Parts: sequence; structure tokens; C-alpha cells
Amino acid sequence: MLAKLKRTKFAQNQAMKATNDKLIEDLIDRTKANLKRVEALRQMDLTALNWKSSPDRWSVLECIEHLNRYARFYNPEIKMRLKDARRRSDGKFKSSWLGEYFAQSMLPKEKLNNMKTFTEMNPNQGHFDISVIDAFEHFQHELLEMLDDSRKVNLVKTKTSISISTWIKLRLGDTYRVVIYHNDRHLLQAENAIALMRSKER
Repeated sequence: MLAKLKRTKFAQNQAMKATNDKLIEDLIDRTKANLKRVEALRQMDLTALNWKSSPDRWSVLECIEHLNRYARFYNPEIKMRLKDARRRSDGKFKSSWLGEYFAQSMLPKEKLNNMKTFTEMNPNQGHFDISVIDAFEHFQHELLEMLDDSRKVNLVKTKTSISISTWIKLRLGDTYRVVIYHNDRHLLQAENAIALMRSKER
């Protein structure tokens, strides 16, 4: 928990205005940490991974499937924008006010607040198998490759659409922050579900 709070503090203090390299390294570190968190889930059986404290709460696999649904939008979107990027990095990144708002709203907090989920992104009532974890790991390795490819790209001038509206554009650096902080948030939710399940087994 302390490590998560330290990463949150870095994001709040540094990401609004940072160098490209510092931002990308932080996001790579977060993504690698998330891969390790999910790899640890492979030790659990499917009954545990699909356990829910109540019908309206998400299981571990539902949390991860939710992230996969967003990755199916954002990974192709980012790849396309990187391919078409014309502006080279000037070494600096500054968040827009809208990007900062979205990113900060996604950061995991010690007590997670409820956020409304769009119907197509809501995996509730699903019964999933280990392929959900396979897909997540695939999407995260793609994300790591895209982050590495973004080192020489202008993270301010290169912009992407977002999942809630193709009319709204965010700076690429902000899009990365939103996606990866969102991953952090729901992996913490999955870990909280595991902790609750284990507390009920005692």
C-alpha cells in the first residue's frame, strides 16, 4: 500500500509538468508493476477469481475484463496516433486542464470512490476464465512497446480520441496517464476483493 501511495504522490506532484522521459519512465514502471500484480493472480483458482461479495460487486476477473475492454479501444487508437505523429518531442510535457482532471479522477485512493461505468464497459454478471488474464498481459506488453515508441514523439501536440467521445481529444501524455492510472485503480479494486474474500474465510 505504501508503494502505491508513493506512486500516487509522484503523479500528483510531477505529471502536470514533467519531462517526457520522466513521465514515460514512471508509466513504464507502473505498467510493469501491474503485470507482476496480475501474474500473481494465476496462483488462484477460477472459483476464487470469480468470487463476488454481492451481485452488484465485481469479481477479480470482472475488474480485469473491464480493463481489457478499455484496452481494446485505447491500444489501437494510440498505435494509429503514433504512426501518424509528425511532431518530434521537445523533451517537455505539460498536462492540459482536462487531461489533468481525467487523470486525477482515475488515480487510486486509499478508499476507492464509486464511479459510474458505461454499459458496454461493465462486465458484471460475467463468468470468466484465465483467458481474461492472458488478454490483459497481451495488452500491457503492447502498451509497454507504445510507451517506448513515444520517447521521441511530442506528447503534447500528438492527441488521441477518448472512449467516451471521439470528439474530445487529449494530449497523448494525458491519455497514457488516464489509461495506466485506470489500470492501477481497478487492480487495487481486484486486490480488495481478494482481501475481502479471505477475511470471510477465516
